[in-house]
Amino acid sequence: MMFSRPKPGESEADLIHFQNQFLAARASPAVKIVKKADKRKGEERSTDAERPQLQDSKDVVMLDDFPDVLPALTPGPPKKSKIKSACVHFSDEDPEERLENHDQHITAVFSKIIERDTSAEAVTMPVPTGDPFPRIFHRSEIKSEVKVGSGRKSIFAQKMAARRAAEKPATAPSAECTQIASAPLDILNPEGSAEEVPRSSNRDNKADDIFTSQRPCIITGEGLGSQKSEQEAQAIHKENLEKLQSMSQEEILKEQERLLAQLDPSLVAFLKSRRSGNVDQKNEIKMEQNRPEEFVESLTVPQCAVGMSLSMQESGLEESVRRDESTKMEITDDDLPVKPRKEWIHMDNVEFEKLEWMKDLPLPRQKKTKKGMQARFSLKGDLIPADADLPTHLGLHHHGEEAERAGYSLQELFHLSRSQLIQQRTLALQVLGRIVQKARAGEFASSLKGSVLRLLLDAGFLFLLRFSLDDAVDNVMAASVGALRALLVSSDDEKYLDWTFSWYQGMAAFPFVPNNEEEEEEEEEEEELTGAEKSQNKKQTDENKPDADVARYDAVKGLLKTRIQHRLRYILEVVRPVPTVVLDILHILTHIARHSSEACIQLLDCPRLIDTIVREFLPTRWDPHVAEPGCLLTSLHGVACAAAMKFIRVLASGGRNATARLLNKFEMKSRLIRFTAEDPQDLLLPREEAIRLSTEAFRLWAVAAGYGQACDLYRDLYPVLVRILQSLPELLSTSHEKNPMFELSVQRAAAVVTLLVHVTQTAGYTVELHAKLSSCEDGEQIPPPPITWNQVSGLQPFLETSMKKFLQVISWTETWQILQPLTTTYMIYLGVYYSACSQQPSVNPVDFLEELERLTSEVLQPLLSQPAMHSMWDLLRPCSALCNPLSCSPAPESVFSIVSLSCTGGKPPLSLVGSKSPFPFLTALLFLIDSITHIHKGLISKYSSVLSIEGLKDYLHQSWQTAPPSVTPASAWMLRHEYHLQYFALVLARKMAGTCPDYSRHASLHHCVAMALLSRLLPGSEHLAYEILLDLAFNPEFLPEGKTGGPEAADFSDILHLGTSAKLSQPGSAAVSSSKPTRGALLRESYQNLPAIRSCYLSHFVHLQPALVRSQASYQGRNYLIQSMLLPEVRGPILPSDWPFFPLISLYNKVTNAETRGAVLNSLPLDLVNTVTWNLQWVLLLESWRPKTLQSIPIAAKLARLMCIFLTGGDLFLEAPIHCYTAALLSVYCQPKALDSLNLDAPLPGLASFHDLYISLLEQFEGVSFGDPLFGVFVLLPLQKRFSVHLRLSVFGEHTSILRALGVPLQQFPVPLERYTSPPEDNLNLLRHYFRTLVTGALRNTWCPVLYVVAVAHVNSFIFSQDSTTQVGG
Repeated sequence: MMFSRPKPGESEADLIHFQNQFLAARASPAVKIVKKADKRKGEERSTDAERPQLQDSKDVVMLDDFPDVLPALTPGPPKKSKIKSACVHFSDEDPEERLENHDQHITAVFSKIIERDTSAEAVTMPVPTGDPFPRIFHRSEIKSEVKVGSGRKSIFAQKMAARRAAEKPATAPSAECTQIASAPLDILNPEGSAEEVPRSSNRDNKADDIFTSQRPCIITGEGLGSQKSEQEAQAIHKENLEKLQSMSQEEILKEQERLLAQLDPSLVAFLKSRRSGNVDQKNEIKMEQNRPEEFVESLTVPQCAVGMSLSMQESGLEESVRRDESTKMEITDDDLPVKPRKEWIHMDNVEFEKLEWMKDLPLPRQKKTKKGMQARFSLKGDLIPADADLPTHLGLHHHGEEAERAGYSLQELFHLSRSQLIQQRTLALQVLGRIVQKARAGEFASSLKGSVLRLLLDAGFLFLLRFSLDDAVDNVMAASVGALRALLVSSDDEKYLDWTFSWYQGMAAFPFVPNNEEEEEEEEEEEELTGAEKSQNKKQTDENKPDADVARYDAVKGLLKTRIQHRLRYILEVVRPVPTVVLDILHILTHIARHSSEACIQLLDCPRLIDTIVREFLPTRWDPHVAEPGCLLTSLHGVACAAAMKFIRVLASGGRNATARLLNKFEMKSRLIRFTAEDPQDLLLPREEAIRLSTEAFRLWAVAAGYGQACDLYRDLYPVLVRILQSLPELLSTSHEKNPMFELSVQRAAAVVTLLVHVTQTAGYTVELHAKLSSCEDGEQIPPPPITWNQVSGLQPFLETSMKKFLQVISWTETWQILQPLTTTYMIYLGVYYSACSQQPSVNPVDFLEELERLTSEVLQPLLSQPAMHSMWDLLRPCSALCNPLSCSPAPESVFSIVSLSCTGGKPPLSLVGSKSPFPFLTALLFLIDSITHIHKGLISKYSSVLSIEGLKDYLHQSWQTAPPSVTPASAWMLRHEYHLQYFALVLARKMAGTCPDYSRHASLHHCVAMALLSRLLPGSEHLAYEILLDLAFNPEFLPEGKTGGPEAADFSDILHLGTSAKLSQPGSAAVSSSKPTRGALLRESYQNLPAIRSCYLSHFVHLQPALVRSQASYQGRNYLIQSMLLPEVRGPILPSDWPFFPLISLYNKVTNAETRGAVLNSLPLDLVNTVTWNLQWVLLLESWRPKTLQSIPIAAKLARLMCIFLTGGDLFLEAPIHCYTAALLSVYCQPKALDSLNLDAPLPGLASFHDLYISLLEQFEGVSFGDPLFGVFVLLPLQKRFSVHLRLSVFGEHTSILRALGVPLQQFPVPLERYTSPPEDNLNLLRHYFRTLVTGALRNTWCPVLYVVAVAHVNSFIFSQDSTTQVGG
């Protein structure tokens, strides 16, 4: 039986009739329901027999003969579950919590449903029609030229909108749709103004006015959750409209400006977008409901102004739509390079918006605006100018932002680096690496605002490179390695570090650890911990921090936390990349090894890293074809490489234990023999690479010899060393030839001599170690080295002969610049040789002294008299880093997390490390002179002319007066070498002070240099600071004023200034005596106590003893005690700038710390009075005879240090000597110039808050002052009018009881009262306190004359003042 299908025009009753007829016939359905098998339950299939019979109450539709799963076109691999592999469970995870989080049961799903509040939603019923189903239509039936709305829409959406617009006349509206207008949004619109569109003058026409809107647009009331929410929103809307109607246009615009200034711009944008969305929605509703008489204009139109009618006729709408369409058609059709044709498939309806990318690019915007533009770079890393018009075939244009501009921005390159295409990832990383390299060279400093490196690091560039290293594609890995090298490594830094390797103490270097302020604050909190505890706590803190936080202040440490050394080892061992990538990895590892000893240990502990480098890049045999000219290496594996030897050398500098592991465990001894025994020209390598490899091998051997290791190789390779030394004079014969290998040969020769320097130092202490070993002394027994003095002493004639020949060409400027490094090492070797020789018992003293006299008369004295030497002394000041602080300023693109020596681009020739710098040679010369004069005292007068050289005097005079540059890695590295020259000049001056009668004319200059150097020396130079304190700073010979009328001159000066600088009396104190000592008498006594003062200061610097021992081992050549060639981290100078006050500060901190812990410090040092007295005596000497040496300390800081006297030890200040010296210093600090420079509001070094210190002083004055006038002056000094009013309020508000004891007479007060009374006080709160104390009698002239006069003056000024507007309340 056949049943007819429903036809168009049949109603629902007909459909129900057809259904009942079908069910009554019980016919088989045309379709069947097939239950799809569950994959988790096997391949079970349900059959027709298992299916229950259809019930009459159900209308079921089934399809026959269709499979459940579409057949696969091609066989594919079985799919793996991504969810299963993503589920990672931890051992400490709670199973119950895991089940709860991953519960997928229907009850868990339903329990998390949150029902939306629909109480305020409007419910509309669908419009009934006479058809059973919606009418179908073909899009060709709709006129395509009718389009509604703006914006990008699909063809279907455009057709539907056009159909609705066409059906409007035929459809009757079912409900009234009100017009929407939001006046508050118009107010918030910054683009509209009254000047663009005049305001409508007809405000009586309510139908066309903006204020006739009946419903709010922004406030909907949905969040109220009540049935009256819509009424509440309507009431608010009505109130807003009434408020707007009552305002004029000017008031509305003014309110608009105020709101825009107060509101967040993002909030304004959100409100405008919400208003625009509601307008679009209402427009569509109007289109459907056929209301052509009204239209709401979008608020994004700039001409929309307050008071403008928002209604628009349908004709106007259609005209604007057609006009927009025609404009769009004209623009796109004319600009398309290929004209679309109708006969093309699917091109009957052209979507010009989608073809817009085919248009020609617009011209780049001209550079006529001050607004910055986004930087764009070429594929070579060059910055492209904003107005550059480059052709498109260069591949620099793309479809991103600013398509008309060529180049890629950093953001686009970041995005491209994570692309799925290998070529795009590789290209992006390569371009980023080139940009970083050019940025570090400073090429963008004048063109870009801000730092490119800092921007990249803040964006996560470091971890982008680290993630890219883990890529499986070789090209991506190679690009990331190259970019990482460009970020971390500076080839110029390495070049200059190698250049200074053979300087005096040049082997030691500061670690590449950033100086971070956050770490300093953490260390200040752990001051009481020992060094080992600090190191352990710091290590644990870094381990607990995320990698990103660690890398933010230390990039290398952050990379080590990501185990980068393991990844680099994998690339070298398994991937085996091309030579360029291998060299980049070796340079990166070298930079990491320079970071710290801890980094060296991590590199050594990395499994198979050092083994792979030694085996693959330092083999003892390789293919000889690599040495052939023009041979292009495709792989560096299996070929000896100088970069690998340098990495091992830098790694050995991390510590003596690391060197021992390298020599013994990794078989570096055999490599040293292999690459030092053979001449570079015989190595089967390119000539330049062979020389570099041999040079690095000798440097590694020198580092090992610096620890006293690998000296057994000296005996085996002695003939090789003799052959090399014999060939060194041959360098002179080739110096006139412009051979590019000549400079490399000189560096190799300097490395050989540096090796001999450390071998000689090691052999010099062999006898001493043998004696200690045989004496059976308790403690650690250090085995003597396997080398004796007789084995090294035979090389000295070769070196001295070569030095004499090289000194003959000192007048040849170009040749001398190249040979100077080698001549410098000769000087250092002779100085070390003679120092060690003087300690050998087998040396004949008479012959040895005669040899020194011969060297002085035949070599050194003629050298000092040469004109070329005077020119070198004159170059000290132009090349000095102290005299030219800008020479060691950080690079423009330096970042604090990556240490750099700022050598990118090279240093100028006239700089401390430049090619024309005289510092290395003159330092070595002074070191040799110091060694000779230390052994032979009779030769000191022979070198007296050195200190009279004008170039040296001018340099010393300028260097100590110039403020030193800030301590950075670049400045610390250079200043350390400059301080060595100053130290040896001062040592020579100390020796001449006791032997040369006319030396006193230089004493003041040298003492000032010594004092300045003492406060500038950096960590690692503790030995030099100790020697200056011991022999220079407190040496009476350097203070000739004590013998030549200095005290008398001070008394005469006080007599001349008696009227302006009154003396202080101490009534009622222990300091009262019949004759008060004058300042001259105090200076005379201080000068006589210089030995005691020196002992006092040396005892207070005992906390530097461990660092002093390490430094002495380095400077004295005790190689068996040296633990590392890395110097301590640089946080600043060894001694603080206010070190002359250190005993006072130390005593105050001791008392304060005890009180903080709740303990009472009853046992102060027995010589407390003497310690404080010696401290005050030294400060008085400096303030009287060396005032410029203390200029770096602010006057406020000096007064704060003197206040520590009153805060320590109860009535300590009443002791007679302390009282006298404190009063003498106070008179110095109360002079007019000092008072003018006094600033208590600025932050003071070493003091957290001066206000807190002053409060403590007031409390101490209340307790133990006994009305002492000296103590009273210290209390009154900070109360001057120009200082903070809070200091005066603390006296008159909280500590009024001291007003009864501040009895400093006006005649003895050293500060003019005008500094207290002018200008008039304008703080009403303080004036009330003044008036209250005067009225109540708490402040009287007999009790506190100074403050009484001040209070009366300010109160009178306030009462009789005519300008009442200047008074402010406190």
